[in-house]
Amino acid sequence: VAREQNKCESQDLHVSPYGCLGHEVQIEHINAYVCRPSFFTDKAVIVIHDIFGWLFPDIRYIVDLIAGHGYITICPDFFKGTDPWKTTDHWADFAGWMKDHDPMKVDKEADVVLKYLKEQCGAKKIGIVGFSWGGMAVHHLMLKNPQLTAGVSLYGIIRDSEERYNLLNPTFFIFGEKDHTISYNQITLLEEKLKQYCKVAYKIKVYPGQVHGFAQLKPEDMKPDDKPYIEEARKDMIDWLKMFI
Repeated sequence: VAREQNKCESQDLHVSPYGCLGHEVQIEHINAYVCRPSFFTDKAVIVIHDIFGWLFPDIRYIVDLIAGHGYITICPDFFKGTDPWKTTDHWADFAGWMKDHDPMKVDKEADVVLKYLKEQCGAKKIGIVGFSWGGMAVHHLMLKNPQLTAGVSLYGIIRDSEERYNLLNPTFFIFGEKDHTISYNQITLLEEKLKQYCKVAYKIKVYPGQVHGFAQLKPEDMKPDDKPYIEEARKDMIDWLKMFI
Protein backbone atom coordinates (compact mmCIF):
# COMPACT_ATOMS: atom_id res chain seq x y z
CA VAL A 1 0.00 0.00 0.00
CA ALA A 2 1.28 3.45 -0.84
CA ARG A 3 2.13 5.79 2.04
CA GLU A 4 1.18 9.38 1.40
CA GLN A 5 2.67 12.56 2.79
CA ASN A 6 2.26 16.17 1.78
CA LYS A 7 5.66 17.53 1.00
CA CYS A 8 7.22 19.52 -1.75
CA GLU A 9 10.71 20.84 -1.57
CA SER A 10 13.47 22.02 -3.79
CA GLN A 11 16.58 19.86 -3.63
CA ASP A 12 18.73 22.63 -5.04
CA LEU A 13 19.17 26.03 -3.38
CA HIS A 14 19.72 27.72 -6.75
CA VAL A 15 16.19 26.87 -7.82
CA SER A 16 13.17 28.89 -6.74
CA PRO A 17 10.87 26.66 -4.69
CA TYR A 18 7.62 25.64 -6.34
CA GLY A 19 4.36 25.40 -4.39
CA CYS A 20 3.24 21.98 -5.55
CA LEU A 21 -0.38 20.91 -5.89
CA GLY A 22 0.24 17.18 -5.37
CA HIS A 23 1.68 14.93 -2.67
CA GLU A 24 4.34 12.26 -2.26
CA VAL A 25 3.65 8.54 -1.99
CA GLN A 26 5.78 5.45 -1.52
CA ILE A 27 5.09 2.54 -3.87
CA GLU A 28 7.07 -0.59 -3.02
CA HIS A 29 10.74 0.52 -3.31
CA ILE A 30 10.02 3.83 -5.06
CA ASN A 31 9.05 7.30 -3.89
CA ALA A 32 6.80 9.25 -6.26
CA TYR A 33 5.11 12.60 -6.61
CA VAL A 34 1.43 12.37 -7.56
CA CYS A 35 -1.07 15.00 -8.62
CA ARG A 36 -4.72 14.15 -9.36
CA PRO A 37 -7.36 16.20 -11.15
CA SER A 38 -10.32 17.40 -9.09
CA PHE A 39 -12.66 14.82 -10.69
CA PHE A 40 -12.55 11.05 -11.17
CA THR A 41 -10.70 9.77 -14.22
CA ASP A 42 -9.41 6.39 -15.38
CA LYS A 43 -6.65 8.04 -17.46
CA ALA A 44 -3.12 8.45 -16.14
CA VAL A 45 0.28 9.76 -17.24
CA ILE A 46 3.71 8.77 -15.91
CA VAL A 47 6.27 11.59 -16.06
CA ILE A 48 9.96 10.63 -16.20
CA HIS A 49 12.26 13.29 -14.79
CA ASP A 50 15.54 14.48 -16.28
CA ILE A 51 19.00 14.14 -14.67
CA PHE A 52 17.98 16.51 -11.85
CA GLY A 53 15.56 13.96 -10.45
CA TRP A 54 12.02 13.75 -9.12
CA LEU A 55 12.38 16.52 -6.47
CA PHE A 56 13.25 19.18 -9.05
CA PRO A 57 10.60 21.96 -9.02
CA ASP A 58 10.41 22.23 -12.83
CA ILE A 59 9.37 18.59 -13.21
CA ARG A 60 6.74 18.90 -10.46
CA TYR A 61 5.36 21.93 -12.26
CA ILE A 62 4.92 19.74 -15.38
CA VAL A 63 3.21 16.98 -13.34
CA ASP A 64 0.71 19.54 -12.00
CA LEU A 65 0.21 20.97 -15.49
CA ILE A 66 -0.65 17.56 -16.98
CA ALA A 67 -2.93 16.73 -14.03
CA GLY A 68 -4.77 19.99 -14.74
CA HIS A 69 -5.76 18.53 -18.11
CA GLY A 70 -7.55 15.61 -16.46
CA TYR A 71 -4.94 12.90 -15.87
CA ILE A 72 -3.78 11.20 -12.68
CA THR A 73 -0.13 12.20 -13.08
CA ILE A 74 2.83 10.61 -11.32
CA CYS A 75 6.57 11.26 -11.32
CA PRO A 76 8.40 8.32 -9.70
CA ASP A 77 12.00 8.55 -8.50
CA PHE A 78 13.60 6.49 -11.26
CA PHE A 79 16.96 7.00 -9.50
CA LYS A 80 15.61 4.89 -6.57
CA GLY A 81 16.95 7.15 -3.85
CA THR A 82 20.42 7.62 -5.36
CA ASP A 83 21.71 11.15 -5.95
CA PRO A 84 20.48 13.01 -9.02
CA TRP A 85 22.90 15.11 -11.04
CA LYS A 86 23.40 18.51 -9.40
CA THR A 87 24.14 21.87 -10.99
CA THR A 88 27.33 21.97 -8.88
CA ASP A 89 28.63 18.61 -10.20
CA HIS A 90 31.48 18.52 -12.74
CA TRP A 91 30.69 17.52 -16.34
CA ALA A 92 33.92 15.50 -16.41
CA ASP A 93 32.16 13.05 -14.06
CA PHE A 94 28.99 12.84 -16.12
CA ALA A 95 29.83 9.66 -18.08
CA GLY A 96 30.52 7.81 -14.83
CA TRP A 97 27.27 9.10 -13.30
CA MET A 98 25.33 7.96 -16.39
CA LYS A 99 26.75 4.43 -16.07
CA ASP A 100 25.02 4.21 -12.69
CA HIS A 101 21.84 5.89 -14.01
CA ASP A 102 21.02 4.07 -17.24
CA PRO A 103 17.79 5.33 -18.87
CA MET A 104 17.35 1.90 -20.51
CA LYS A 105 17.09 0.24 -17.09
CA VAL A 106 13.72 1.56 -16.02
CA ASP A 107 11.52 -1.44 -16.79
CA LYS A 108 11.17 -2.73 -13.23
CA GLU A 109 10.19 0.69 -11.86
CA ALA A 110 7.79 1.28 -14.77
CA ASP A 111 6.05 -2.03 -13.99
CA VAL A 112 5.70 -1.14 -10.29
CA VAL A 113 4.15 2.23 -11.17
CA LEU A 114 1.84 0.74 -13.82
CA LYS A 115 0.58 -1.78 -11.26
CA TYR A 116 -0.05 1.01 -8.72
CA LEU A 117 -1.94 3.14 -11.27
CA LYS A 118 -4.14 0.22 -12.30
CA GLU A 119 -4.79 -1.32 -8.89
CA GLN A 120 -4.78 1.72 -6.56
CA CYS A 121 -5.96 4.50 -8.90
CA GLY A 122 -8.28 2.61 -11.27
CA ALA A 123 -6.35 3.72 -14.36
CA LYS A 124 -7.33 1.98 -17.60
CA LYS A 125 -5.31 4.00 -20.12
CA ILE A 126 -1.81 5.12 -19.23
CA GLY A 127 0.57 7.34 -21.17
CA ILE A 128 4.14 8.42 -20.50
CA VAL A 129 6.08 11.67 -20.91
CA GLY A 130 9.81 12.13 -20.34
CA PHE A 131 12.35 14.94 -20.51
CA SER A 132 15.99 14.54 -21.64
CA TRP A 133 17.18 11.51 -19.58
CA GLY A 134 13.49 10.74 -19.21
CA GLY A 135 12.98 11.22 -22.96
CA MET A 136 15.46 8.39 -23.59
CA ALA A 137 13.65 6.25 -21.02
CA VAL A 138 10.32 6.95 -22.79
CA HIS A 139 11.81 5.96 -26.17
CA HIS A 140 13.02 2.72 -24.57
CA LEU A 141 9.70 1.94 -22.86
CA MET A 142 7.64 2.67 -26.00
CA LEU A 143 9.69 -0.07 -27.72
CA LYS A 144 9.26 -2.55 -24.84
CA ASN A 145 6.05 -2.01 -22.87
CA PRO A 146 2.70 -2.49 -24.63
CA GLN A 147 0.81 -1.32 -21.52
CA LEU A 148 1.73 2.29 -22.35
CA THR A 149 -0.98 3.67 -24.64
CA ALA A 150 1.03 6.66 -25.90
CA GLY A 151 4.34 8.40 -25.25
CA VAL A 152 5.95 11.81 -25.57
CA SER A 153 9.76 11.96 -25.58
CA LEU A 154 11.13 15.46 -25.14
CA TYR A 155 14.73 15.91 -26.33
CA GLY A 156 15.86 12.38 -25.56
CA ILE A 157 16.50 9.59 -28.08
CA ILE A 158 18.23 6.24 -28.05
CA ARG A 159 21.13 6.72 -30.44
CA ASP A 160 23.08 3.49 -30.52
CA SER A 161 20.67 0.66 -31.29
CA GLU A 162 19.26 -0.62 -34.55
CA GLU A 163 16.31 -1.97 -32.58
CA ARG A 164 14.98 1.45 -31.72
CA TYR A 165 12.37 2.12 -34.41
CA ASN A 166 9.65 -0.49 -33.98
CA LEU A 167 7.49 1.48 -31.55
CA LEU A 168 4.60 -0.42 -29.96
CA ASN A 169 2.24 2.55 -29.55
CA PRO A 170 1.94 6.18 -30.75
CA THR A 171 5.00 8.25 -29.82
CA PHE A 172 5.73 11.96 -30.26
CA PHE A 173 9.34 13.23 -30.31
CA ILE A 174 9.89 16.90 -29.40
CA PHE A 175 13.24 18.61 -30.08
CA GLY A 176 14.74 22.09 -29.82
CA GLU A 177 16.47 23.40 -32.93
CA LYS A 178 19.53 24.57 -30.95
CA ASP A 179 19.90 21.50 -28.71
CA HIS A 180 23.65 21.01 -28.10
CA THR A 181 23.14 17.32 -27.23
CA ILE A 182 21.07 16.16 -30.21
CA SER A 183 22.23 17.04 -33.71
CA TYR A 184 19.92 17.73 -36.65
CA ASN A 185 21.40 14.65 -38.36
CA GLN A 186 20.25 12.43 -35.50
CA ILE A 187 16.72 13.81 -35.80
CA THR A 188 16.73 13.27 -39.58
CA LEU A 189 17.96 9.69 -39.15
CA LEU A 190 15.24 9.00 -36.59
CA GLU A 191 12.61 10.32 -39.03
CA GLU A 192 13.92 8.24 -41.95
CA LYS A 193 14.07 5.04 -39.92
CA LEU A 194 10.64 5.51 -38.34
CA LYS A 195 9.19 5.97 -41.84
CA GLN A 196 10.79 2.66 -42.74
CA TYR A 197 10.04 0.52 -39.67
CA CYS A 198 7.38 2.09 -37.47
CA LYS A 199 3.87 0.63 -37.80
CA VAL A 200 2.07 2.96 -35.36
CA ALA A 201 1.41 6.71 -35.31
CA TYR A 202 4.46 8.86 -34.59
CA LYS A 203 5.37 12.51 -34.88
CA ILE A 204 8.64 14.46 -34.81
CA LYS A 205 8.66 18.22 -34.30
CA VAL A 206 11.56 20.67 -33.96
CA TYR A 207 10.89 24.01 -32.25
CA PRO A 208 12.81 27.01 -33.68
CA GLY A 209 15.61 28.54 -31.63
CA GLN A 210 15.02 26.28 -28.62
CA VAL A 211 17.81 24.75 -26.53
CA HIS A 212 17.95 21.50 -24.57
CA GLY A 213 15.47 21.49 -21.69
CA PHE A 214 13.30 24.31 -23.02
CA ALA A 215 9.87 22.76 -22.47
CA GLN A 216 9.85 22.26 -18.71
CA LEU A 217 10.66 25.81 -17.59
CA LYS A 218 8.30 27.39 -15.07
CA PRO A 219 6.58 30.63 -16.28
CA GLU A 220 8.85 32.94 -14.26
CA ASP A 221 11.95 31.40 -15.89
CA MET A 222 10.80 31.80 -19.51
CA LYS A 223 12.38 34.41 -21.77
CA PRO A 224 9.78 36.38 -23.78
CA ASP A 225 11.21 35.20 -27.15
CA ASP A 226 11.02 31.55 -26.12
CA LYS A 227 7.64 31.63 -24.40
CA PRO A 228 5.49 31.03 -27.53
CA TYR A 229 7.54 27.94 -28.45
CA ILE A 230 7.48 26.57 -24.89
CA GLU A 231 3.71 27.00 -24.75
CA GLU A 232 3.32 25.46 -28.21
CA ALA A 233 5.40 22.42 -27.20
CA ARG A 234 3.28 21.92 -24.08
CA LYS A 235 0.04 22.28 -26.03
CA ASP A 236 1.33 19.78 -28.63
CA MET A 237 2.29 17.36 -25.81
CA ILE A 238 -1.19 17.60 -24.24
CA ASP A 239 -2.91 17.32 -27.65
CA TRP A 240 -0.97 14.09 -28.33
CA LEU A 241 -2.01 12.63 -24.98
CA LYS A 242 -5.64 13.67 -25.55
CA MET A 243 -5.63 12.10 -29.02
CA PHE A 244 -4.60 8.66 -27.75
CA ILE A 245 -5.46 8.52 -24.04
